[in-house]
Amino acid sequence: MDSMPKPSGSEKTLQQFLRAQYAQYGARWKIPAILLVIAAVVGFVLWLMTSVYIVGPGEQGVVSRFGRAVARTGPGLRLHWPAPFEWVDIVNLEMVRRIEIGFRSQPTVRVIPEESHMLTGDENTVYVQAIVQYQVKDSVQYLFRVADPDQALRDAAEVGLRSVIGHTTIEEILTVGRAKIQDSTRTLMQQLLDTYEAGLVVTEVKLQVIEPPEQVRDAFHEVVRAREDRERLINEAQGYQEDVLPKARGQAEQMVYAAEAYKAQRVIRAEGEAAKFIAVLQEYEKARDVTEQRLYIETMQRVLPQAQKIVINSGQEGNILPFLSAPGLGMRAPTGRQQEAPNHRVPP
Repeated sequence: MDSMPKPSGSEKTLQQFLRAQYAQYGARWKIPAILLVIAAVVGFVLWLMTSVYIVGPGEQGVVSRFGRAVARTGPGLRLHWPAPFEWVDIVNLEMVRRIEIGFRSQPTVRVIPEESHMLTGDENTVYVQAIVQYQVKDSVQYLFRVADPDQALRDAAEVGLRSVIGHTTIEEILTVGRAKIQDSTRTLMQQLLDTYEAGLVVTEVKLQVIEPPEQVRDAFHEVVRAREDRERLINEAQGYQEDVLPKARGQAEQMVYAAEAYKAQRVIRAEGEAAKFIAVLQEYEKARDVTEQRLYIETMQRVLPQAQKIVINSGQEGNILPFLSAPGLGMRAPTGRQQEAPNHRVPP
């Protein structure tokens, strides 16, 4: 085996210089053993403190040991084995997240044509913008099943929206189909996310802008306005119907109740008159002469005040014709209020 090469003159000079410097300053650089012990203890305490963590309200902690999830923890002060044995990821389960399809609002609003341009079921094109709101429902799936859950949701939203738009006509999209498109898209998105095991739940899909191509935009807007006018007229007619029918029903019921009340009134009056007649009949049967005289007197009391009376002497009973043609004694029809006729006494 070859021997080690001997240092040259310059190398010997460098070695000697270093030894001299170490001999001069090395004593100053020596660290006492007690300081090393304190530093070790502080480092150990700091390492142990990494095992303490806090989970806030609405959050969930996921403890992973060597990359595998072993526990889920709720809100509060928690402990785990310090790194590198265990790690903790905290996920907010109550926060509502959102993504934008077809446009971006930050830092300024801008349209993303490659996302918003879609083909309808009747082979027309339309520009669609939407907002998807979602939450984390399974923290373990959210952290470990999919590499990028938010991007997976964006892809699922675009696939679901394009699929629903592709099965809907442009007229329905621009008029009455908005709610149906939103519900169908949310359902399809949730099915895809459950298949991916992304740990996400879609809470709402909101369509923002639906526009046909610029070349035919005015024509489609005219169609939309015409349909809106038709719906408005239908609603006005239904409102008028709802206003008139209850009034008519109320008037009909009022007439029926009035007729029933009149009927009851007439029946009661007839029964009263019949009872009165029966009472008079019974009294008449008890004393016919007295009853006849009383009825005659009552009748005369009703008739005579309204009749014109001429009083003559008993000796002139057979010759009353001249008196009937006398001035002021002719028969007159009563006018205005019925008043008692004046009495005329013929001189003897």
